[in-house]
Amino acid sequence: MSDTTSSPMQQLIRTLDLEQLEHNLYRGTSPDIGWQRVFGGQVIAQALVAAQRTVEAERPVHSLHAYFVRPGDPSVPIVYQVERIRDGGSFTTRQVLAIQHGKAIFTMSASFQSREEGYDHQIAMPDVPQPEELIDEEEFKRIFLPKAPPAIRRYWERPRPIELRPVSLTHFLTTEKLDPRQDVWVRTVGSMPDDGIYDAAILAYLSDMTLLDGSLYPHGTSVYDPRVQAASLDHAMWFHRPVRFDDWLLYSQDSPSASGARGMTRGSIYTRSGTLVASVAQEGLIRKKAND
Repeated sequence: MSDTTSSPMQQLIRTLDLEQLEHNLYRGTSPDIGWQRVFGGQVIAQALVAAQRTVEAERPVHSLHAYFVRPGDPSVPIVYQVERIRDGGSFTTRQVLAIQHGKAIFTMSASFQSREEGYDHQIAMPDVPQPEELIDEEEFKRIFLPKAPPAIRRYWERPRPIELRPVSLTHFLTTEKLDPRQDVWVRTVGSMPDDGIYDAAILAYLSDMTLLDGSLYPHGTSVYDPRVQAASLDHAMWFHRPVRFDDWLLYSQDSPSASGARGMTRGSIYTRSGTLVASVAQEGLIRKKAND
């Protein structure tokens, strides 16, 4: 349950600070954010924290690959079971199984690597307006929330640990068919502990936000449309460079394909100065409901 006396960021850190039950076994809870299922980014982040706690701090995560098997129930804890697959000379591999009601709801493999030097290049960040040139969340809520479904309205009206500033609001206000891409500035709200274990987890947490949206833009609809059943199916992420949360990050996304009631999306996360810190790929369910 959420604690109204603490900030949204403090609540998020508390959500990620898993309880250790036994060797390789951890338990996490979910805050009440008004959803009927657990936010996928939370499960990814908690699973990553569980895995990180079995790995030396000198080996940060460099990639994860995950599947959402069943919807998470926010009313009961999630148990995370970590399997230590390999501890090599440079790389460490972990498998994490998330369990509720005696069944798997999520599975993730993560790989960690000792820091080392090597070849270094990256693609350039898109040229987009700076976040200060865009409307803030309060103005966004004033424009969009009156037309949003009740569940979406309840979610957006709550104080949240991550602030979003989409470069374009067109898809919120029209059913026009748009190109399958978007750019969103994101930043954390409130101070974070000076503990590197949370940096990758919070980056993973926010990586599941807005990502599926672009797969619906070419069809004149969105994840907010009650006629659409949308859910993350899998999630992959590569951590290229260290990240700091003292400024805005640009989340640049596109959707190369949708078919078979599934939409595939990709994302690149940059610092404001243009450093590529992470890449993301996800396939999600985008199914037209039967009564449509």
